[in-house]
Amino acid sequence: MLALQAVTAEALCARLPGLEQDHARKLLSTVHREDALAPRPGLPRTAIERVCESAGEPRLTRAGEQASADGFHKYLFEVEPGRIETVSIPLDRPGRYSVCVSSQVGCALSCTFCATGRLGLARNLDTWEIVEQVREVRRRLPDGARIHGVVFQGMGEPLANADRVLAAVDVLTAPYTQAIDARAVTICTAGVPEGIHRLARSAPRVRLGLSIGSARSAVRETIMPITRAHSLASVLAAAAEHATTTGLAPMWAITLLAGVNDGDDEARALAVLVRDFADRTGLAPRLTVLDYNPIDVDGRDPFARSPRMDAFRDALAAAGVHSHRRYSGGADIAAACGQLAGA
Repeated sequence: MLALQAVTAEALCARLPGLEQDHARKLLSTVHREDALAPRPGLPRTAIERVCESAGEPRLTRAGEQASADGFHKYLFEVEPGRIETVSIPLDRPGRYSVCVSSQVGCALSCTFCATGRLGLARNLDTWEIVEQVREVRRRLPDGARIHGVVFQGMGEPLANADRVLAAVDVLTAPYTQAIDARAVTICTAGVPEGIHRLARSAPRVRLGLSIGSARSAVRETIMPITRAHSLASVLAAAAEHATTTGLAPMWAITLLAGVNDGDDEARALAVLVRDFADRTGLAPRLTVLDYNPIDVDGRDPFARSPRMDAFRDALAAAGVHSHRRYSGGADIAAACGQLAGA
């Protein structure tokens, strides 16, 4: 059965020939704004009855919720098989939130500094399961609050589930559904060139986030095994094409791991990549540097938080590259970057 929260008006009309576009938009508006199909002016009851015969509105099973000391909320959902997690992120402007959504149950990429990567991949999430994470958060926001943006940086590699992720973006950004500005949507990747090319073609107003890991390929391969399949050079070439096609500067992120990728030589190598990218595209990446968030692997932590955050950023600055230290909240409830594991 078709999930109503997972389609646009155009897709619904394609599934139900003869349904008018205006009626489809009104139907989907009631689903997203009122959480149910309901009569409204200009919407024939026959249209509602026809849609109800072939479509429904499935819901995620919520298994838990935790609130962090810094205003982040983590939601746990039961899926088959396993569990996924979603995080609501309070923004600087009061009453506005971003939602960090999952795109897969687990992940196949095995990034060593990420708890999700330790799980392996169970399956891709369906479009409705992605959209429903945003709707579940919206239902629980304080009165007067709203969702400003969505970041695909939860469990899974979004571009390994590109069909459903891009379909979810179409739904979330439609003006008659969640009406989220596409420029406030970011799809993050560990580096899938074909997916990056497709993102530029299919969703040119959506922003690209790229996990760098290390500017040195040999080091990157040890902590991000995807490098064996897709070299850093090929990933950056795809990101450059995305930037020139869309006119949007990508977000680059690097998580500092003590003794692994936090030296001055690493900072200088990263600065070279930033400058080369800017020379190639005319757009400088928005570089964010993150503190490592602890993860448990068989009772121990494989890495330690780097004490060289300030020194690393100073080395970048000395090389002429600006960086931003990103605050990754919710660590007290294991909701920070790299900590999601469906637990």
